[in-house]
Amino acid sequence: MLTVENPLLLASGSEIRAGLLRNAGVPFKTMPARIDEEALRQSLRAEGATPRDLSDALAEAKARKVSASHPESLTLGCDQILSCDGEVLDKPDNQDSAIRTLSALSGRTHHLFSAAVAYQHGKPIWRHIGHVRLTMVELPPDYIRSYVSTYWDEIRHCVGCYRLEAEGVRLISHIDGDYFHVLGLPLTELLTWLRLRGDITP
Repeated sequence: MLTVENPLLLASGSEIRAGLLRNAGVPFKTMPARIDEEALRQSLRAEGATPRDLSDALAEAKARKVSASHPESLTLGCDQILSCDGEVLDKPDNQDSAIRTLSALSGRTHHLFSAAVAYQHGKPIWRHIGHVRLTMVELPPDYIRSYVSTYWDEIRHCVGCYRLEAEGVRLISHIDGDYFHVLGLPLTELLTWLRLRGDITP
């Protein structure tokens, strides 16, 4: 059973993921994984990893890193990858790169892969990879520049440079998939698994 004294370890610094777990009443402790994410990402891409495989491998690497120091605890690693026409798009380095990303997504359908991997006793014991298709409306260049300038502090850590839970929802014309997957955590699937294990009660 997960408790305040025996919480789930969240190997992520995402405030959104933390908020989802908090709102769901799951006892957890944030413990961001210290890995060279960019080097691992580039290595996997060089080997031809698909966006789905990228999200899974990065989520597992984070869970494994934290779990190595806390083997008895249940550790959850998460990652999210965005692709458009097979090309993986990274988080923006600055406002100019955010403008380029939104310009590339404007009027097109992109894919989000949201992976979560649980580790305990040095091995993965559960994983789920959510897949969401989102279609963005045609965005005038002036609107893109204004949106990025206004919301930069909020979107700078978002892989798609928008927040669906805020004004970013206006950028999207169609969603095929789970809302929580868009936010970066397959929450309902995780909660179902935790209930089956007896870690939480309904």
